Amino acid sequence: MSSSHNAPSARTMDELTAGLPPVLSVPNARRTIRETNAGGNRWVVVLDDDPTGSQAVHDVPVLTSWSAEDLEWAFEQPGRGFFILTNSRGFNDDEARERVAEVSDAVECAAASRGADVTLIARGDSTLRGHYPLETDVLVERAAAAGTPFHALLLAPAYFAAGRITVDDVHYVGTGDSFVPVGQSNYAKDATFGFSSSTLPDYIEEKTHGNIRAADVVSIGLDDIRSGGPERIRDILLGCSKAQPVAVNLLEEADLDVVVLGMLLAEEQGARFLIRGGPSLPGARLGIAPKGPLRHDEIFAAGARPGHGLVVVGSHVELTTRQVSHLNTEVPDLETVVLDVPRLLDPASADAEFERCATALVSALGRTDTLLASSREQIVGDSGHSSLVIAQTVSAALVSLTARAVREASPSWVIAKGGITSSDVATDGLRIRRAIVAGQLFPGIVSVWLHAGEDDPALSGLPYVVFAGNVGSDETLAEAVRILRGDAAD
Repeated sequence: MSSSHNAPSARTMDELTAGLPPVLSVPNARRTIRETNAGGNRWVVVLDDDPTGSQAVHDVPVLTSWSAEDLEWAFEQPGRGFFILTNSRGFNDDEARERVAEVSDAVECAAASRGADVTLIARGDSTLRGHYPLETDVLVERAAAAGTPFHALLLAPAYFAAGRITVDDVHYVGTGDSFVPVGQSNYAKDATFGFSSSTLPDYIEEKTHGNIRAADVVSIGLDDIRSGGPERIRDILLGCSKAQPVAVNLLEEADLDVVVLGMLLAEEQGARFLIRGGPSLPGARLGIAPKGPLRHDEIFAAGARPGHGLVVVGSHVELTTRQVSHLNTEVPDLETVVLDVPRLLDPASADAEFERCATALVSALGRTDTLLASSREQIVGDSGHSSLVIAQTVSAALVSLTARAVREASPSWVIAKGGITSSDVATDGLRIRRAIVAGQLFPGIVSVWLHAGEDDPALSGLPYVVFAGNVGSDETLAEAVRILRGDAAD
């Protein structure tokens, strides 16, 4: 096991794979997983802490509401799983705890009424930010109290399309062929969810404040996966009890398929598991085969929509700022409306700043595609909580501006950039309760939701693009706009 303090500053893929066994590709793995789910009336429900967890799936329902009616709709859709957007990453600890308990209650009731066996995935960030271990603690405690305890809690933050992989227990963030230990990345400096460890066992010890020691974390290594296959994974997991944390090393999709097949073998013997996984996990657990990027005509299969497009940017990570700059350069006819965050945070000027932006936004959308962005200088508080409050305030303003634009300018498509922003735009700006994840704009990243229009038929089929703050290259946001405009080559 590698110590986070001794982890290399960066490695190439050749260095990471040196000495590893060859990849074990199980024939028809995803089909086997789908058939197992269907045969046992098993459902996979993903509690997504922000909307970006659906970047590796297609043709899957997503809910932002968990009423009995909405859950019934999701259970009646084709397939054996769906996402529920909890948005808990944008909450404080108490709010997140309450939200996860509320949603899990609703899922449990809906599943019981249908005799469904539910596997839960607490989808978390592939760069290890978010309410861990709070969310999984809630689910573990509730399962134990109900007499259906989890044998193991698998921590698997893989997101292959974005270069998020784990080797020798070290979790890496990759760009091109350079992979940096996550504890040395900018993501580890997050004002609300920061950390220092790069190995998953050390990260678990750090985030649990020593309540779980790194030495007590079970590791599923790439040797186990590639040399032992599903049977070896089954045996490791059957040796766990009392929600023992398990660090899962994953380098590519075939590795993940082996782990899921091993889980299914262990479940056949009565074991139960909770997964804290990155965006690659849901698709594998659902047995969804990969699909190529969406074309413009697939997104607008029902025909072109009137109006102009809206891009909403709230994320402040360095990559997003570069993407916005590139968008402005590459799409010169795009108009930009900037929400001045210092003025918004000043009670004396907040109302005037909001009205200025609202008037400018509606006017711009009447002429052309428009970018609505918060000012790029990030303002942080003197604590993680106060920083989160600032982020929530900015997001709320962007969402209210989006709602105004939807009412008065009827955009033809919407892109939202950033986790908190994209969640709030979906639920409050566009009033989405139900949607279908149509697929992605690029291989494995940037999902397109199609609005179900359950409350407003005029919004049915509206493409909503969920664009995480920390994915893509400098050019990706501009390319997304070109695809939606029909300017990109199919």
